[in-house]
Amino acid sequence: MSDPERTCILSREAAPREALIRLALSPDGELLPDVRAKAPGRGAWIGVDRATLEEAQARGRLRGALTRAFKGAAVRVPDDLGARIETALRQAALDRLGLEARSGTLLTGSEKIDVACRKGEVHLLLHAGDASDDGNRKLDQAWRVGGGDAQGLVIPAERAILSLALGRQNVVHIALIDRGAAARVRQALDRWRAFIGPDSGLGAASAAVADASAVDGNEG
Repeated sequence: MSDPERTCILSREAAPREALIRLALSPDGELLPDVRAKAPGRGAWIGVDRATLEEAQARGRLRGALTRAFKGAAVRVPDDLGARIETALRQAALDRLGLEARSGTLLTGSEKIDVACRKGEVHLLLHAGDASDDGNRKLDQAWRVGGGDAQGLVIPAERAILSLALGRQNVVHIALIDRGAAARVRQALDRWRAFIGPDSGLGAASAAVADASAVDGNEG
C-alpha cells in the first residue's frame, strides 16, 4: 500500500506525506511545525525548501495559502517559521538516530564500521559534518567493497551533536546495520536536508578537516 499523498500549499504538487512537512495551529492560533504529524485539528502541508518558504512568506504568498488551508481561520505566522521548522526537522532526525542507537541497530567507530562495510552488513553509512575527507573516503571505499553505495551521506551536524544524540563519545561515523533502521533514518535525514538545501550546514566540514584528521583514528 502506497503512502497517502498530501498537496503542498505553496507549490500545489502532491507527494507522500512522509516527504512533506505538516504545519498546525496552536490553541491560540500560532502556526507551528508539526514534523511528526501528530497535532490534532486541521493541518497544512509544505514541500518546499526553507529559502522558497521564506520568500513566499516575505511576498505574502504564504499567508494567502494558509488562509485557504485553514478555511479562513485567524493564523499568526511567526517571523522565524523557517528556523523553527529546521530546528524541528533536525531534532526529529537526531531523535531517530538516538532511538536506533538504543535499539542496537547502528555501529560507531571507524574500525567496527570498516569491518561491517566490507562484510556487506551496512545498509546506510553516515558521516558527521566535520569528519575529515580522508576518514570519509576510507569508509566509503570499504562500503563499496561490500556492495554498498558509492559514498556515505554527510549529516549537517558536527560530531559533538551526534555524540550527544547517541549518548556515545566522539561519534564521527555511523553505520546502520538493519535495513528497516536504515530506511527510517534515511527518511528523517532526507526530509531535513531537503528543507535546508543539500549544501546547508556543511561549511564546517572543509574548515575542520585539519583538526578532524588528527582524531579520526581514535573516534568512538
